[in-house]
Parts: sequence; C-alpha cells; structure tokens
Amino acid sequence: VDLSELILLNVETGAVTKIESDPLKRVDFGSASFSDVTDEITATVYEDDKERIYFKDKRLEADYNFIKKQLGDRSISFSSSTRDETKFIVATYSDVDPGTVWIFDRKTKNLSTLYKVREKLDRAHLAPMKPIRYKSSDGLEIPAYLTLPKGVEAKNLPLIVFPHGGPWARDSWGFDPYAQMLANRGYAVLQMNFRGSTGFGKKFLDAGNNQWGEKMQDDITWGIKHLASQGVVDAKRVGIMGGSYGGYAALAGVAFTPDVYAAAVAIVPPSSLETLLESIPAYWESFRTVFYTRMGDPRTPEGKAQMRRQSPLFSADKIKTPLMVVQGANDPRVVKRESDQIVIALRDRNFPVEYIVAPDEGHGFARPVNNMAMLAAAEKFLAKHLGGRFQESMPDDVKKRLGEITVDPKTVVITKVESAKDSNEAPAVDLTGKWTLILDAGGQTVQIEVDVKQTDGKLSGGLASMLGGGVINSGIVRGSLVSMQALIEAQGQQMAVNIDGKVEGEKMSGTLSGSGLPPFAFTATRSK
Repeated sequence: VDLSELILLNVETGAVTKIESDPLKRVDFGSASFSDVTDEITATVYEDDKERIYFKDKRLEADYNFIKKQLGDRSISFSSSTRDETKFIVATYSDVDPGTVWIFDRKTKNLSTLYKVREKLDRAHLAPMKPIRYKSSDGLEIPAYLTLPKGVEAKNLPLIVFPHGGPWARDSWGFDPYAQMLANRGYAVLQMNFRGSTGFGKKFLDAGNNQWGEKMQDDITWGIKHLASQGVVDAKRVGIMGGSYGGYAALAGVAFTPDVYAAAVAIVPPSSLETLLESIPAYWESFRTVFYTRMGDPRTPEGKAQMRRQSPLFSADKIKTPLMVVQGANDPRVVKRESDQIVIALRDRNFPVEYIVAPDEGHGFARPVNNMAMLAAAEKFLAKHLGGRFQESMPDDVKKRLGEITVDPKTVVITKVESAKDSNEAPAVDLTGKWTLILDAGGQTVQIEVDVKQTDGKLSGGLASMLGGGVINSGIVRGSLVSMQALIEAQGQQMAVNIDGKVEGEKMSGTLSGSGLPPFAFTATRSK
C-alpha cells in the first residue's frame, strides 16, 4: 500500500476492513469527522494542493456549501457544537486570512463572527498563495506553492526559496507569515514539498532516503529553473531561507550549487550530518534507526562517506554566496555547534558571514523581540543582495536586542574540553567523596549532588538533583583530569550525560554535556 487509508479494526478478531482511501489516488488519508449524535462518519478530508472534503452527511454538506458561498475560497471546518448539533463553531482560514472563527445556526442559517486571529492584520494587504507543480531533475513531479507580491507584474521578480523543516513534514496552502512578510517586501516566494515530504504516500517519502543535498536539493533547484523559464523570476536574484532542515537546504544550496543563489539565510541549520546524529536529543533516541534509514548509516563506511559528502561543512570552501546564520544557543535538536562550525569554516577562509545567536532561544525563536530583531536583520540582508525592500526603523527594544544577539564571527570558538580520555597519565587525585556541582544551564543554576567512589583510577557512584537522579556508569581519572559517563533521569526521561572536568584541590570545574545538550559549564566543591 502506497497511500495511507482509513480502516476499521475489529479488536476481538483482528480483522481489518478498508473504509476509504483517496479517490484521486494522490495523497494520504487525512482525517475523519464524526457526529456526536449518531456516531456516524460525517466527512473525510484529504490534504492535496488544497483541502478536499468528501461528505457522508448530506445535511452537513449543504451547510458547508452555504457557508462556502458566503465566504469564498477558504478552508472550512466544523468544530465544537451544541449537544443537538443545531449550532456549530466554524473555523476558517485561507492564504490571505490567518483565521476567522464563526458561530453558525443551522436552523436560521445565521453566520456571525466570533473572533479573528491576528485581528489587527489588514487582510487587504496579503498576497495570494497559488499551488503549482513542476518536474525535478529525474522527472518526479514536485507539488509546491508560489506567493507573488501584490500590485507588481509577475515578471523578473527577485525570488526567495523557502524550504520547509522536518524534512519529514509538508507545506500546505494557507496563511504563512514568512511568505507574506517576504511578498510584502517585493519577493516571489517558492515553497515546495520536495521528495521525503510527508502526506504524498510511501513512495514519495522513501524517494528522499539518503538524498539530503542531492535529489532532495534538485527538487528545490528545479523549481527555480521552472519559474525562471517562465520569466516570473530573475535567475540572478534568487535567495534561499529556511529553518532546521530548511536551514540545511540553505547551506546545501550555497555549498553544492554556489552559482544558483545570491543570498542565503540559514536558521538553526545542520551543517554536518555526522555531528547532527551524534547530538540528537535523548527523546529522539528511539527514532535513531529511522534516521539511519532516511539520512544514512554512519556505522558503515559507505554511509559515513555519503553523509560527509552531503554535509555542507565539508564543502564550505565552495561557498561564495553572502550568508547569514541564525541560531538559538539552547537548541537541543540542532545544537549550536552546527552553526558555529560553518561560521568558523567561512571565517577562516576570510569569507564574510553574518551570525545571530540568541542566548535565550532553542530550536527556532519564540520570544517576539528576538523574532523581530532576527527578521529586521534578515530583511535588510536580503534587500542588500537581492534588491527587495526593508524597513530601516524598528522599536528601541528590538534595536537593542539586535545588537545583543549579533555575534562577531571573529569571536566564535569551539572549545575542546580537556578530557581524561585523551590522557595516559596515572591518577594524581582521588575523587572519592560527596561533591556539590553547580551547573550553569543557559542562565539557570542547577545544583547536583554527586557521590563518587574511586578505585584504581576508575569511578562509580550516583547523582541527585531536584530534577531527578542517576548513576555513574563509568569514569576514569588521568592525572588531575576526570571523565565520567552517567545515566540520569530528568523529568521522567532517561538521558546519557558526560562530565569532563579538572580537579584542583577540593574543587573541580569543567563541562556537562549529553545527547541533544550543548556543553554546560559547571563548578564543584567536595564536602568536608
């Protein structure tokens, strides 16, 4: 089976009955809605270029068509209702409407506004998003969305390519704040569902296996060629911007196809597939086999070579496109090292790169002031290299914050922590005893009590903190250097951590790191 289906499972016999799959055989099954009154299916939904609905309840279909006639081209969903289902809360959205929620009376057919999402945003200024399709390098059809700036002829426009994150996700038709902001600044915006995106069946998903930076990147590049061949965009004014996998695609674009792009903004971008998989967070550990299947297996020579070839870091010498890198210092998924190492690689060959690091953010920016500062810098950067518009003025707090999170690439270092694992010295200290370890975790102080036993240079013991406890699985002492590996439980999740430090008398300092954790500095004192 390629496309996912809706099935009925008899839990007593295990018998499975197919209910429905996409009548057009294009996309996976989406969702089903049920009546609280009859418990019957009222409709099934499929997410294609736009949403498709197949009604099983004729009355609900008539209500839908009535509302559709009033509101036009919007996605419409019936949310909660009264117990007798005579009144519904109806949620709608479109490419030019972030969302409006209504109350619908089925008896009187009265449709009244309950509230608007982002009510201060003038819908009249928003640009339509159009579904398009084009062929990639091997003929595979790629579904995509094109947003064009309003009031401008669709001819020789500067283009921003905006690949989605994941990569096992998809872009959909509807309001997209990045597409709208960039269209407002005069850019055409292309968002594509490259192979490996979800929702289009197993074959399309599996077509992305081991294709990071290669066929998946072709799916992006051939979209640019398609628009350029139609005269819609100027092939000399193309930029790429994205976050997470989209950030990787931005780095891959400028590293593997350096003549295609005139500017790139890479947000929380993986730069090396090897180090990315080395640092996946503990809560993703169960998916490691999936990563190896879809990204490459570093346990084999072939997989390791493939992943190195597909890592932008190792083609940094080919980059000639102006680049801005954006990172959250506390990102557990794409750790700060991923951005640091590409910035260092470019800096060390005297290639200019702009770098923004927010110390209070993780995988993407959540604080409005950080988002506004980052976008102010990004739109100015894009305007400089692609010729779009940007707003020079900004609120004082945003201007101040931008100064605080802008990093001079000259100051970026990846510190190699001294580790006992790198030394052959005989133990010069005895760690046996109770230690109070104070950890600086992104501005928050965490106290950990560590009970250590040292025997012939080997360590064992336990840890305890207000977040949870754990055990020291192994550890060694070489000279005055200490290296411990512990398995801890923090807020209900198990996590492997490494503690590397240096002992001076009754004090110790070093770093604590782990899967998906950036290195956190600590100091420790032995109890007397």
